Amino acid sequence: MAGPFFERKSVSGALLALTLAACGPQQQQQPQGGPPPVSVAPALQREVQEFDEFTARLEAPDTVEIRARVAGTLDKVHFREGQLVKKGDPLFTIDPRPFAAEVARAEAQVAAARTAADLSKSDLGRAEKLVAIQGVSQQEIDQLKSAVRNGDANIKAAEAALVQARLNLEFTQVKAPVTGRSSRANVTPGNLVTIGDPVLTTIVSSDRVYAYFDASEATFLKYVQATRAGNMPSQRTQPNKVLLGLANEQGYPHEGRMDFVDNRLNPATASIRGRAVFDNKDGYFTPGLFARVKLVGSGAYNAVLVPERAISTDQSRKLVLIVGPNNIVQPRPVKPGAQFDGFRAVEGVKPGELVIVDGLQHAMPGAPVTPQTVKLDDKGHALPAPPAAGASK
Repeated sequence: MAGPFFERKSVSGALLALTLAACGPQQQQQPQGGPPPVSVAPALQREVQEFDEFTARLEAPDTVEIRARVAGTLDKVHFREGQLVKKGDPLFTIDPRPFAAEVARAEAQVAAARTAADLSKSDLGRAEKLVAIQGVSQQEIDQLKSAVRNGDANIKAAEAALVQARLNLEFTQVKAPVTGRSSRANVTPGNLVTIGDPVLTTIVSSDRVYAYFDASEATFLKYVQATRAGNMPSQRTQPNKVLLGLANEQGYPHEGRMDFVDNRLNPATASIRGRAVFDNKDGYFTPGLFARVKLVGSGAYNAVLVPERAISTDQSRKLVLIVGPNNIVQPRPVKPGAQFDGFRAVEGVKPGELVIVDGLQHAMPGAPVTPQTVKLDDKGHALPAPPAAGASK
């Protein structure tokens, strides 16, 4: 009897051991639970200035088509195509010989007119001496006076013709009217050119450059309202600062100023043309290039900034999720303002409050979370955590 009793007891003990062994691992695999982790960053308070971005096209302040002012045979080309020329530099020479001959003829006519006028004055002087003895009639005196006046008029006409002849001779030397960069020479020596046709070359000024852009009606009204409210200086007293960047540049490394705003909106596009001017003494800008411009649109003011990606939409409202006391998620309606790189100015959040920037899908309003504070760069992106002290290299 003892043998079977102990056998049954040992079997029961083995079953109990197996049951405990099976239950133990199941209890260890059950999740421990706890609030989900989220990344948070404190709301920032900074001094900012609002701005608007536009696409602009660069143009030269002066674009001059060089044309001949007298007709003749093109004699010489004095410039290298594409070179920088200064105001007054010779560009082309038209054969001056016919015009030099015309100057000589006009000078001879002036001399003849002066000789004839001197003779008329001498005749009038001699006749006036005979008036006392009635040796000449009044009619003859009047005729002599008229001859003197005609002689003076002939001198003026001859002198005017001489001035025109000298101008035509001067026009045979085609000179640069502005300082700038030349285009190609469209006419080569030996060709006959007429007045105004063809275009000999083109010069664009290079010391400054204009950036033309179109602003919407809403943007234009915003700036008008800000100026009237005193939030930004008047265009007459202090032109707005404008920043510019080319297609191959990062950011806006060039600074200029507003120079012109058109006097009417284009009804077809509901936009108004604006212009900024930039220094170009080093010749860095080329007319015709596209550029990005940033127009500073307000005075400096303090604003609360949160990362752009931390703002969500709930129907018609904009919200951010705040980690409040006891790490409880609190939805906070906000009024978004201007954007500054990766940040957005908002109303409704206090500086220093913890805003959830990553892990929004795990944050439920009214539920606890495990906040993990991260540092952000200027674009609103999280910076990598510094390596732990003593970590192996």
